Amino acid sequence: FDIQPEYKEVLKTKAELMKQYPSIRVRIEGNCDERGTQEYNLALGERRARAAYEYMVTLGVNPSQLEMISYGKENPAVQGSGESVWSQNRRDDFRVIAQ
Repeated sequence: FDIQPEYKEVLKTKAELMKQYPSIRVRIEGNCDERGTQEYNLALGERRARAAYEYMVTLGVNPSQLEMISYGKENPAVQGSGESVWSQNRRDDFRVIAQ
């Protein structure tokens, strides 16, 4: 749930847009791969979403523009097994919920 350096630039771009358009609200959705228990993956998804949330706030995004949810392993981006699939399912999705 640590933000990798290559994704910090992506988050900076999102933060700049959100600061430019303060009426935008975004839900950060934490996701995991299929391994682990439901409880473990829900907690891990929460930590992933929280890491992105906190980073966005440190970049100057108003916390009222952000909310978080964890889907654990229930919302895979890719079906299947193996590291190439699992790595795509370990992610945060950003959904615009208000403009």
